[in-house]
Amino acid sequence: MRGLHRPIVAVLAASVLVLLQAIADPTGLLALVGWPGGALQAGLVWPLAPFAVFLPVLLGVVWWAAVRAGERFWTMFAGVVLAVLLAQAAAAFVMVWDAATAAWAAGYVTAKALPAAAVVAAATRWLGGRSTRPVFERGGLWPAAIAFGALAPIAAGSWWTGAAYAPLVPATRPERGVVSVAAAVILMIAAAWLCLRWMRRRAPGVLGAWLGVLAGGALFGLVQALVAFVVDDGLAGDMWPLMVAYVHVADGLSFGACLGWIPAVLAVVVDRATRTRTASGEGGEDAAPRSSRRVPTIAAAAIVVAALVVVPVVLAGGGVAEDRAQEQGAASVPDGFLRADGDRITDGEGHDVLLRGVNVNQLVDFYQPRPEVPATRPLTEDDFAGMAAYGFDVVRLGISWSTLEPVRGELDAGYLVQIDRAVRWAKEHGIRTVIDLHQDGWSNAATAEGTVCRPGTDPMWGYDGAPRWATITDGAPRCAFTGRDISPAGDRAFQHFWFDTDGIQSALVRTWGELAARYADEPAVAGFDLMNEPGFGETAPVTTSLLLGRYYDRAIQAIRDAGAPQIVFIEPSILWSGLGFDSGPSLAFTDDPNIVFSPHLYAESITMDHSLGLPTIVGIARQLDLAARVADEYGVPLWSGEYGYWGDEESIANRIGRYADAEDAHLLGSAYWVWKQSCGDPQNGIGEVGLGLVPEDCATGEDGPRNAELLAVLSRAYPQASPGRLTGLDADGAAIAMTGTVDEQTCGLAVWIPGEPEPAPVTEGLTRVRVDAIEGGWRVTACAEGDYSLKNG
Repeated sequence: MRGLHRPIVAVLAASVLVLLQAIADPTGLLALVGWPGGALQAGLVWPLAPFAVFLPVLLGVVWWAAVRAGERFWTMFAGVVLAVLLAQAAAAFVMVWDAATAAWAAGYVTAKALPAAAVVAAATRWLGGRSTRPVFERGGLWPAAIAFGALAPIAAGSWWTGAAYAPLVPATRPERGVVSVAAAVILMIAAAWLCLRWMRRRAPGVLGAWLGVLAGGALFGLVQALVAFVVDDGLAGDMWPLMVAYVHVADGLSFGACLGWIPAVLAVVVDRATRTRTASGEGGEDAAPRSSRRVPTIAAAAIVVAALVVVPVVLAGGGVAEDRAQEQGAASVPDGFLRADGDRITDGEGHDVLLRGVNVNQLVDFYQPRPEVPATRPLTEDDFAGMAAYGFDVVRLGISWSTLEPVRGELDAGYLVQIDRAVRWAKEHGIRTVIDLHQDGWSNAATAEGTVCRPGTDPMWGYDGAPRWATITDGAPRCAFTGRDISPAGDRAFQHFWFDTDGIQSALVRTWGELAARYADEPAVAGFDLMNEPGFGETAPVTTSLLLGRYYDRAIQAIRDAGAPQIVFIEPSILWSGLGFDSGPSLAFTDDPNIVFSPHLYAESITMDHSLGLPTIVGIARQLDLAARVADEYGVPLWSGEYGYWGDEESIANRIGRYADAEDAHLLGSAYWVWKQSCGDPQNGIGEVGLGLVPEDCATGEDGPRNAELLAVLSRAYPQASPGRLTGLDADGAAIAMTGTVDEQTCGLAVWIPGEPEPAPVTEGLTRVRVDAIEGGWRVTACAEGDYSLKNG
């Protein structure tokens, strides 16, 4: 009975912790096993997985860890971490039946696993009875360590991807090349060897070796984080190095947890074979010294590891096939339409196109907090004339699913006419349109009367998004936690969408096909943004990576089947807007080449750190670097669909210049949020002014004074079309210095320059230079040949 005391204490401690967390967590997101409220739908697997899979796996592995490694705090701590990560992987697997995603997803609960492990390990160590602290034979270390490193290149999956992995950080991803993979494998083997050396003396058998490589994965992540601190501007003044360290350690832990059993079993098998061979050869005259027997084993292992490093890199190719696919994709888009061409947006006529403009929310179906104050301002042709006068050449036009398809399967004819009219007005003023299916917080439903919100959450206004028929909440309360984007009802509605309950995702996919068909022959429509800031539901990153990618792939296919050739803009989840980075959809989510990565770059604005008064997680300039890094991983152009919203004029003045400098340095296009915002918009709150580039005086309903300093930066000079490839850009007001290169003479350079004074550009490599007055400024046009440059001011 004494032998059962410790595991019983461990399981009881874990069970009590799970229960207390579930009671205390009002969202169901922060606890190991959360319950946000609402009923369970019969016949669905994912709502039951936390209870039917996660809990049994968690408690089973905790029991095993207490039996085999419970004598010491640190070995038990590692055992509980292993239990939490395996439980998460198992639950994710039964939800989506994708082993690679499920294993990688385990790392997302590291922040839950570490404190839980500390609590359970402490209870087990000090309440579980007297410890004898036994010491075990270490056994062989190299087989497990080498196997751990050798596994990484061939089982990389989604590990070691995303914004946290700077180019010079060693990672075992084949596409990074032989040097990076080899360095990473060597580091993994060394880290695993060190941790196995310590752990196998303190925990026996398969579990001891498994915990050793688990710790080795974490140590490897720490080494990666140190390298990243050096090569990724660790002294830039934000908290990014800490985020990098967390992501790297979480990846290492999840890799060790989910694949560590392979080297662990190998270690035990090799140990037993060695003992058997040693016993059978004892006393023999021909028995070779142990060191001489190791030489061929290590040599063979080195050959195997080298092959496992080189072969995946060779199979990954040098990017030639991917580049060819991009070129073929760009060539397949009809003349006159924009297209993604490698890492650039081009017009098909030999010109780079940046696309700089503004968001328009005046067709969005917002919740109306006050019946007497409209939630939006009227959209008129004058709005587009005003945008053109600031040099804007693109508008991101927000539309609402709730108004587009209020009855399932029927698109509202009147709303389609409004969209048509906006696209036409924009075109008449030289502005392209990105049609954005907008949503915030899932829908415009507010907290229902009589709802009792759990402590830590509050009643909330509605916002905008899905129609009622597509909103499935299972009765979870519509109560906000730290803002509009986290609420039990909204999270549950997104979860049902990602898993296509009642075919609601399929319905939206079909709707995208119908909408795209309407504009298939309209080159003034630059593209389609499939969902604004997608919510994470209840099981990120299963939702925000795998399932988000599946939705995008389905919608893209529907758009192409409808004959629409336009760019598709794909966004990462709302986590990017809230944290300044996120994983994004899985790298291979689509084979369509005509896509653009379009995160919202709200660093130092509405990100969680700024909203909660915390130190900056990701600074403005760094966030553009991270976005470009992820776009490069996808092999597509980058375009920011939203940025800005910095608050008062002092904050705007402090940040807009830094953003503009970084934007120019990255040769980036974007759309500022927002052109106009009504005093009745729920995002505006209740104040004296409706925020926007064109403010509304809430007392009169008329336009208020505009922020001239902000508009001067947004309307600064830039090339609207650059022959060949734009290679450099620096602008401040009417002053501009730009460079480019083109293989053969191409006319079509078009540069916007604001203000009344006529520009006097100084050029090289340009001919037929013309300066024409237009509303709000000037347009400089020219033909280019070879390397060219233009300077003004």
